Amino acid sequence: MKKAVDDEKSTEIVTVSAFESANTSAVELHDKTHRRLKNRHIQLIGIGGTIGTALFVQIGSSLTKGGPASLFIAFTLWSTFILAVNNCLAEMVTWIPISSPFVRFADRFVDPALGFCAGVNFFVFEASLVPFEITAFNLVLRFWTDAIPVPAVITFVLVCYIALNIFAVRWYGGRVNNSCLSLPLTYVPESEFWLSLGKVVLAVGLIAFTFITMVGGNPLHDVYGFRNWDPSKVPGAPFAEYIKTGSLGRFLGFLACFIQASFTIAGPDYVSMTAGEAENPRRVLPLAFKSVFYRLTTFFVLGSLCIGLVVPYSDPTLKAALSDARPGAGSSPYVIAMERLRIHGLPHVVNALILLSVFSAGNSYVYCASRTLYGLALEGKMPTFLTRCTHSGVPLYCVGVTLVISLLAFLQVSNNSAVVLQWFVNLVTASQLLSYAIISFTYIRFHQALRAQGIPRESLPHKSFWQPFCGYYAFTGTFIMAFVSGYSVFLPGNWNVPTFLFSYTMIAIVPALFVFWKFTKRTKWRKPQEVTFFEQERAQVDAYEAEFIAEAPPKGRVGRLGEMIFG
Repeated sequence: MKKAVDDEKSTEIVTVSAFESANTSAVELHDKTHRRLKNRHIQLIGIGGTIGTALFVQIGSSLTKGGPASLFIAFTLWSTFILAVNNCLAEMVTWIPISSPFVRFADRFVDPALGFCAGVNFFVFEASLVPFEITAFNLVLRFWTDAIPVPAVITFVLVCYIALNIFAVRWYGGRVNNSCLSLPLTYVPESEFWLSLGKVVLAVGLIAFTFITMVGGNPLHDVYGFRNWDPSKVPGAPFAEYIKTGSLGRFLGFLACFIQASFTIAGPDYVSMTAGEAENPRRVLPLAFKSVFYRLTTFFVLGSLCIGLVVPYSDPTLKAALSDARPGAGSSPYVIAMERLRIHGLPHVVNALILLSVFSAGNSYVYCASRTLYGLALEGKMPTFLTRCTHSGVPLYCVGVTLVISLLAFLQVSNNSAVVLQWFVNLVTASQLLSYAIISFTYIRFHQALRAQGIPRESLPHKSFWQPFCGYYAFTGTFIMAFVSGYSVFLPGNWNVPTFLFSYTMIAIVPALFVFWKFTKRTKWRKPQEVTFFEQERAQVDAYEAEFIAEAPPKGRVGRLGEMIFG
């Protein structure tokens, strides 16, 4: 193994044979990303990767299947599983803030084979969401015009992602003082911060729209309140029947909403992916994990409530818009409500903000997918050239591979965009749930290792509540839902080969990857007494934080204001 380090103006290069040994203690690749992400960046990157078309448009489909009460209860219940996953990640990541953390934790705390399949699974999930958002971008754009050729739209979005993730770090970033790190000045992803902030404005604005109009603040002065929950006004409300009738039909309606929630609600994994680039991580990350979850829960729980308030689940306009795959925000319950209340102009504003949110989500997925691939390369599970970073700390080749996979968006050139969109949804839903199951199981093993080695959890920078219950709760729920999410394909008359394959492909591939790595690399299942906790990496973080605190300049008024807002 040979290591070559150039001068300060070049990128550190580490040369090893491709696909290094699975023994992670022998891997000497170094994380060359820079710690530039502040609390506000981390929080909004987490939000940016989760708020998109699913919350503003696709959720209307679940409303028609389950009704407003099922939708609200399903989103509220699934938020508890996300809270459990959040607790698991927060405790591990704040102690060991490294690049691509939960992938490497599975490697170190369970088995290198699990780390390999977890990394590949999460990378496929994130990388597949990039063409998903590009396809959605084209659909949203068609709200105004379909005169722009589809290839031109895809090319434009891809070029923007290249600029934002590789070249435009300098153009769109904000310079930060790096005196405490003895490294050259670099830049932080201000672009994603502002893009994500636009999503927050949209989500808050739609919630405000709902509560203002429901009490009569609309041109018709219609005080509709909870009318759409009233069975005397809307037959079948608030629990709708789906596929079957009676209690079974209402349960299947709730299950449809629950599956939608499991695809729509996320967040902790995106925050954890910033750990290797977080500034003062042991102070910033606990704040980010706590506040992002509550903000996302507010958006999703209140958002699901608002959807069921603004339009009835049986609304014929909503059903027609969904069945006709009306482009843009045309099938959004909010836009339908605005048109019915004769609020002119606002649908165009909403569509513009949805377009921005779709673009922002795709940008977040490029970031997270590239960092996952980078973490795999650091552990020797991918070719070594993927560890090369630019002068600004960007893993160049990892970003490139992610953008190459994004070319799958060109599938919509020869296929219906709505069909392609559903392909990607089916592919990534089970993948996301498997990622959460792996995270939860990894925490269970982490907790067992701490106890076996006599390390008190009170000594950790952050101690999560209700542990290890949260680990078992999250693992059980996410693992079961991974198999349930595509259940409808097995119902009489619903069998469809493409739907089956896209729903269950990753469930078959992930165990196959585990077995492949287990037998080809002869990896060992970690015993709790033998688990190591990234001692070298933690020592580096300790030294960095000591220097950061010693040399950090005093906060000005702006800094103190930001701390008040973001924690």
